[in-house]
Amino acid sequence: MSLYPEAAIQLWTIMGEAVRTTVVDGRRLRSERSRSAIIEAAVALMEEGVLVPTAQQVAQRAGVGIRSFFRHFEDMGALAEAVNEQLGETWKNLFTGGDRAGTLDERLVHAVECYADAYEQICNVMLSTAAQRWRYEFLRRNYARALRGLRHNLNDWLPELHALPADEREAVDAIASFEMWHRLREHQGLSRENSIAIVTKLLRGLIPDR
Repeated sequence: MSLYPEAAIQLWTIMGEAVRTTVVDGRRLRSERSRSAIIEAAVALMEEGVLVPTAQQVAQRAGVGIRSFFRHFEDMGALAEAVNEQLGETWKNLFTGGDRAGTLDERLVHAVECYADAYEQICNVMLSTAAQRWRYEFLRRNYARALRGLRHNLNDWLPELHALPADEREAVDAIASFEMWHRLREHQGLSRENSIAIVTKLLRGLIPDR
């Protein structure tokens, strides 16, 4: 008896499985691309100043239908969480590194310049976060965690801060904050250089020499 029919059946079965796998993988890839496009669109809109974009705005920018949007994200809160998760590591990296050696004055200038560069890059996304914190508990938690991280990071730049009284240490965080930077740049209309000089001078007045 010829084995050809049985071999042919096996071959067609294998080919059928390969086709089905290709179709599934293709759909999964398209789905992942759509999800990434939605997240990237939301970030782009926020960076352009649309601080609280709507689902329709995001879907249109991403080039997907509104039904596709809601297949990936059940509401805007779910999208905000995905955006926050994607940007979290990027934001953290903006504040790390830099030359942390040298005198107190050198380290202070380097730290303020590092914070200034980071704040300039994430300004509108920070404003978007502030505009939505009242609505989402996870944003409040993440923001509080970020503030603690900035405090520890500044301590690493400037170990002299450990010697400050509690109230003066709190003043340092206020002076070095995004809110202070945004006020100087946006509301008071100061240049980056003037803002750096003011923040540096205020911080230096609080930090004693060793």
